[in-house]
Amino acid sequence: MLWIELIKYYMMKDAILDFPKQFNYQPKLENIEREIQAKSYLVCGMGGSHLSADLLKRIKPDLKLSIHSNYGLPKNLNYDDTLVIFSSYSGNTEEVLDGFNLARKHNYQTAVISVGGKLLELARENNIPYIQLPDTGIQPRSALGFSLLALMKIMNLDEFISKLSALSQKLDPKSLANEAVGFVEKLKNKVPVIYSSELNKAIAYNWKIKMNETGKIPAFYNIFPELNHNEMTGFDVVKASEKLSEIFTFIFLNDSGDHPKVNKRIKITKELYEDRGLKTEMVDLKGDNVFEKIFNSLILADWIAVKLAESYNLESEQVPMVEEFKNKIK
Repeated sequence: MLWIELIKYYMMKDAILDFPKQFNYQPKLENIEREIQAKSYLVCGMGGSHLSADLLKRIKPDLKLSIHSNYGLPKNLNYDDTLVIFSSYSGNTEEVLDGFNLARKHNYQTAVISVGGKLLELARENNIPYIQLPDTGIQPRSALGFSLLALMKIMNLDEFISKLSALSQKLDPKSLANEAVGFVEKLKNKVPVIYSSELNKAIAYNWKIKMNETGKIPAFYNIFPELNHNEMTGFDVVKASEKLSEIFTFIFLNDSGDHPKVNKRIKITKELYEDRGLKTEMVDLKGDNVFEKIFNSLILADWIAVKLAESYNLESEQVPMVEEFKNKIK
């Protein structure tokens, strides 16, 4: 690695080690004249800026929460009782700004989460409630603690905020770094495919994103029970197509809290894949509650991704292809 790449590697490593400290963050809601009242929520965000909303749906499945990752706004929502939350870590995401301008045009109830940029500037100018995230220099995908707490603050989910604060003492990134070493050896020169229950879809998706953005490798995900009705057929290895399957390793995220039938599906699918010579790994979601299960798993994924990038002599923090794309689309 060049010296500047080495510095960036250690920046990413430090971001993982310091991650539990994010749960000491106390978000402050600005420009708020009265308590926000909403029966449902729409979070508009791209990339790492909507990952916290994905996880919130796992934490509180009964929450009326939709996620929009595109230009404009969904047309099938009742905006009279919906709070539209625009989340852009940089504050300059063009899809989010496009939706924000449309919401202002229709005078929808809105709020903003950002580190800065144009979005925060517009929130201040238009007296829109906002939370300014700490500008620590880390990547959006590494700021999940900050953004999740901010989202909960806007939604008045104070009971969850207090529970999350305990993670600052409960999470142990160092021990998870040791656990990651064995996975890296098994994943080198492989394409990971992450499987989980539908309930844990957000965790599987986060794993995929970390492999893509941090590990700089292709990665994919799917969910049970749906994949048993289609995807697994593509891996029913036969002589004519067996080489197409050799490059994949399947990571099964196993949660004791899943539906018993889903647990059974995971076990049987893993056995069927192994019978066909496919490489598999089982990862148990560990923790005393949903918060610990989520973030123990995601910290493990962080370490695996960083160490995979290192094994390929790749820089793990920056996303140069994304930046190249942004420059070309301006």
